[in-house]
Amino acid sequence: RESPGPVCEVADSSARWASRDGRRKEPELFSTVSDGLKRLYRTRLLPLEEAHRFHDFHSPALEDADFDNKPMVLLVGQYSTGKTTFIRHLMEQDFPGMRIGPEPTTDSFIAVMHGEQEGLVPGNALVVDPKKPFRKLNAFGNAFLNRFVCAQMPNPVLESISIIDTPGILSGEKQRISRGYDFAAVLEWFAERVDRIILLFDAHKLDISDEFSEVIRALKNHEDKMRVVLNKSDQIGTQQLMRVYGALMWSLGKIVNTPEVIRVYIGSFWAQPLLVPDNRKLFEAEEQDLFRDIQSLPRNAALRKLNDLIKRARLAKVHAYIISALKKEMPSMFGKENKKKELIANLGEIYSKIEKEQQISPGDFPKLSKMQEILAGQDFTKFQMIKPKLLEAVEDMLANDIARLMTLVQQEEAVAPSQTVQGGAFEGTMNGPFGHGYGEGAGEGIDELEWIVARDKPTYDEIFYTLSPVNGKVTGAMAKKEMVKSKLPNTVLGKIWKLADVDKDGFLDDEEFALANHLIKVKLEGHELPAELPDHLVPPSKRAQ
Repeated sequence: RESPGPVCEVADSSARWASRDGRRKEPELFSTVSDGLKRLYRTRLLPLEEAHRFHDFHSPALEDADFDNKPMVLLVGQYSTGKTTFIRHLMEQDFPGMRIGPEPTTDSFIAVMHGEQEGLVPGNALVVDPKKPFRKLNAFGNAFLNRFVCAQMPNPVLESISIIDTPGILSGEKQRISRGYDFAAVLEWFAERVDRIILLFDAHKLDISDEFSEVIRALKNHEDKMRVVLNKSDQIGTQQLMRVYGALMWSLGKIVNTPEVIRVYIGSFWAQPLLVPDNRKLFEAEEQDLFRDIQSLPRNAALRKLNDLIKRARLAKVHAYIISALKKEMPSMFGKENKKKELIANLGEIYSKIEKEQQISPGDFPKLSKMQEILAGQDFTKFQMIKPKLLEAVEDMLANDIARLMTLVQQEEAVAPSQTVQGGAFEGTMNGPFGHGYGEGAGEGIDELEWIVARDKPTYDEIFYTLSPVNGKVTGAMAKKEMVKSKLPNTVLGKIWKLADVDKDGFLDDEEFALANHLIKVKLEGHELPAELPDHLVPPSKRAQ
């Protein structure tokens, strides 16, 4: 048993949730979110999972490393969609075991992780390392472990996240059979534990093979983690790109049966010149959006683990009800095998009965066909009836302890410095003239000695003097008559007025009026307005103030 943390006591698992007279015990205190998740899982959820053989049906038991590990990004796609090149682009460095080519090159699962020394760790050694979150992968056997390695290397990007490269998905039945292990099941195992799943597609070959369709369906319960990248988009023109994007959304819509649209990032994710530079600005904006999404992973890691534990607890509860219902229907003496076949065939009816009796959402139930397949190989006589104490412990965890952990997550985020992924390609777009949007919109003229508004000031002055200025200034009412001609909403024009009225006197002089018109032009060209007026836009006569 672990020694207790600095601010909490560990009670016996059967007595933790309630005192002897039935009243709830004082709430537990956790020193960190990770510590709280580990102990809640071990003492509340794990007993229910073990009692009803949850690990035989759904997912192996979680270990401490699953709660302590860095955020992970899983890359999935057909061969030659640029998965390995994408990793190389993010890190700006080759990694051990990397192979790139137009043919199916990556034939292994490669976990790219941080390490002081560069090198490869084979799969069989990985699954016995308690510090790595891969111990439960030994269930997939040697055929898989021989195709699983960990590439360790010192790299600033890997200090915050780990990246999982996967074999290119092939088309055709022959290749799928020859893998020797359940490829979709392995991906599903990773999907449960990673923070982000990136599906890569090649703009040149959008055909989604049978195996890829099966893989996407296996990831069905993790749509919130999924992002789609339409890679190599610089190799086609704008019109073709629109058609390819439409075809991709149509294909995904048939496989991912959700009303929400999965976010698709369009670009060319490698450090080579763009072949067709027409959509350069689009690609830069999309890359920045994707980078921001990946950079946010360390900050949201605790929340993701908490969310995954809640999902697991809901599934474990439903599973316990199913197993208990099957046990209840089994005869005590004769006809067990026939009854077992009958129960498996009528499992859908058992689902409906539990759904009504326990008020459980249909979306919380495991996939019917998969459950029937696993049940066929199980001994129903070893199933147990549901134990109210175990169920109440999980209910209590969901109702009370999770809420306290949510508060602790917010406290940790407030105290800790903002965690983001640093280094590699993430550094290249941070500062300087190649930062996204530099010198555009309100940033135009940032490096110039001359006031950028002065270029168009003669035109704006002509309008200014038609508004009958008094003492060199126009009133708000007069300025409004001109500004509303832009057809921008009042909320936007109000913000422009606030930025342009630099001396805050409620009037606009000729420079301030020119500035207001410049900001209207910026907004009409599709750029965002700044929260504060940048120094280079302050009128020359007001700079001393």
